[in-house]
Amino acid sequence: MRVTVFGIGYVGLVQAAVLAEVGHDVVCVDVDEKKVENLKKGIIPIYEPGLTPLVEAHFKAGRLNFTTDAALGVEHGEVQFIAVGTPPDEDGSADLKYVLAVASTIAKHMESPKVIIDKSTVPVGTADKVKQKIADILAERGAAIEFDVVSNPEFLKEGAAVNDCMRPDRIIIGTYDERPQDLMRELYAPFNRNHDKVIFMDVRSAELTKYAANCMLATKISFMNEMANLAEILGADIEAVRRGIGSDPRIGYHFIYPGCGYGGSCFPKDVQALIRTSEQHDYQPAILQAVEAVNDRQKTKLPTLVDRHFNGQLAGKTFALWGLSFKPNTDDMREAPSRVLLEALWEKGAKVQAFDPEAMEETQRIYGVRDDLSLVGTKEAALKGADALIICTEWQQFKAPDFDLIKQQLGEAVIFDGRNLFEPSRMTRKGFTYYAIGRGASVTSY
Repeated sequence: MRVTVFGIGYVGLVQAAVLAEVGHDVVCVDVDEKKVENLKKGIIPIYEPGLTPLVEAHFKAGRLNFTTDAALGVEHGEVQFIAVGTPPDEDGSADLKYVLAVASTIAKHMESPKVIIDKSTVPVGTADKVKQKIADILAERGAAIEFDVVSNPEFLKEGAAVNDCMRPDRIIIGTYDERPQDLMRELYAPFNRNHDKVIFMDVRSAELTKYAANCMLATKISFMNEMANLAEILGADIEAVRRGIGSDPRIGYHFIYPGCGYGGSCFPKDVQALIRTSEQHDYQPAILQAVEAVNDRQKTKLPTLVDRHFNGQLAGKTFALWGLSFKPNTDDMREAPSRVLLEALWEKGAKVQAFDPEAMEETQRIYGVRDDLSLVGTKEAALKGADALIICTEWQQFKAPDFDLIKQQLGEAVIFDGRNLFEPSRMTRKGFTYYAIGRGASVTSY
């Protein structure tokens, strides 16, 4: 099939590369000329395991192309994906200007029937706005061209997006009528062979499904962080609690790991957006408001522990920081807990020596060159001359470090672990003061 994808961001690029992988002819359109030229040279704007070889192979084969020519893109595809960003507006609601701009572009250039697919995460009712926008412009043109608007939300995990796209758990398709269903089945047939993963529903239900999924996962994380804080007060160990409740199949082990807060491009934005949507309809979503509040508070956990341990005297101290991205296997720092930590330490006059396997360039882009930030090439280099070690991201290479070297390099044998990577009893035996999340029964110096 001939497919056009508007927006070469995280969702658009992964979706385009995977569609090309199964044989579709894909053109990607973006307004960013530099991004388009870089992609043609094999320079990928994001880090995502497995994505670079896909893009390079299919661009070389001619199945995946990049352009800034919107008219060419509209002419090319019988299927038109809208995969542009929906950043939070000032009040937290999703900003739809880019989505509606693409809808306008498609309507201005289309000369044949199209199926327009909302792939961006959008509030309930967006497909109606897209449909109306296209209909209005076609009416102005005096063009009687058939089109359908479909909601097809993505469910990609950063760090595993290619695999999620190739082997989806479910394919949600929201339609106004049955007309585009056969085409959508044909588009996704290569991903739907073992058993039927396609779930058809009405458009508004499809739009809400995306938000409901992310908000449920965010709720599980905030719930566990709430339990972790309670465990500290009561002298319990949240890791034992996690294993206990995770063994219940009604709960399961996914997304019940306590830590220093969630971040990224989806959970914070989508929780805020659904809260605003609810409030616009005069409904107070108490659970979602609590999820957001707990997460905001949890991001201050590490700064609070550091400040308490050093009795508020952080000026002139240097901290080793392992992990900058909001999660492993990505370079994404949007809403990352590390940013709250960095800014809190700097405000107190401390310096940071940081290492992350992928997010150093992004950190430099966000914060620029600073006297109080050193980005170093290895996790060991971050330790040299530091007063303590702080862990923000659970990268694999952080899980089995040389503790003797850590102790030797640090000015004080203290670790603040925002991801509960180590056993407190073992750390105590090794002579460390070890602060974790919700492990109050075994933690030294709480």
